[in-house]
Amino acid sequence: MGRQGIRRVGDSLMRSLAARRTDVPVSQTRFGNGRSWLEARRITFSYNGTPILNEIDLMLEPGRMLGVIGPNGAGKSTLVRLLSRLLTPAQGKIRINGRDLSEWRGADLARVLAVVPQDPELPATFTAWEMVLLGRTPYLSWTGREGEKDRQIARQAMQDTAIWHLADRFIGQLSGGEQQRVVIARALAQQPRILLLDEPTAHLDINHQMETLGLIAHLVHDRQLSAMAIFHDLNLAAQFCDDLILLSAGRILAQGAPSAVLTPNLIREAYGAPVGVMPHPDNGLPVVFPLGRSV
Repeated sequence: MGRQGIRRVGDSLMRSLAARRTDVPVSQTRFGNGRSWLEARRITFSYNGTPILNEIDLMLEPGRMLGVIGPNGAGKSTLVRLLSRLLTPAQGKIRINGRDLSEWRGADLARVLAVVPQDPELPATFTAWEMVLLGRTPYLSWTGREGEKDRQIARQAMQDTAIWHLADRFIGQLSGGEQQRVVIARALAQQPRILLLDEPTAHLDINHQMETLGLIAHLVHDRQLSAMAIFHDLNLAAQFCDDLILLSAGRILAQGAPSAVLTPNLIREAYGAPVGVMPHPDNGLPVVFPLGRSV
């Protein structure tokens, strides 16, 4: 899929998302319906005695992308680390496909869950092809050699992310946006059921932000992946996520459809900033804007 194709997918996806969403009251969750691939209940975590997250409940459903928003220090990145088993909660349970996260073997977990970190450390002397092919590691036999099927899957992941033409380029020669797409392609090469993304567009310009998020949202819906992404940009979260969680001081302040979460009162309570919210002129999804200073 080339850039024009990604743009078309993103545009059509935004229209379809707007058509299918309805407001969901914060109190009405869908826990326990058997549809989620990943479910967290009453997750609590502290750093050196300082509470970071407190009694977090969430679930990731197939074919839907959950966006997590909130001010700096709210615990967003910590949540990704807990769900990917880089950290262990002090209290609560995390289950994948009904099985406790702690019971999964490393290779088995990597076959169902992939993570796109915020600032991945990529070796400059690896080619883009070599990096993406690393996504096949959980499937390799004891010999550690990739087969033709592994190469086909890695090639498809690079084509899906429009970076196949960069296959022979060294990582150190790629722009920040190109490197980010390499990391996303590597995650797709794992063929996961669950995709966790920590600010996937943090270092991208607006054009690449739209392309990347359009691609991710398309893959989530087309392949019925269960996805969660961290966002700083509230408007990008509104445009590309099916549901949002608003964190504040380590707790869930609001949860539901973007129109239910992105309200002036809730944003002011979480961020301490006065804002206005209006519907997008093309799709009706909420657009957040700062209120001007009075003179």
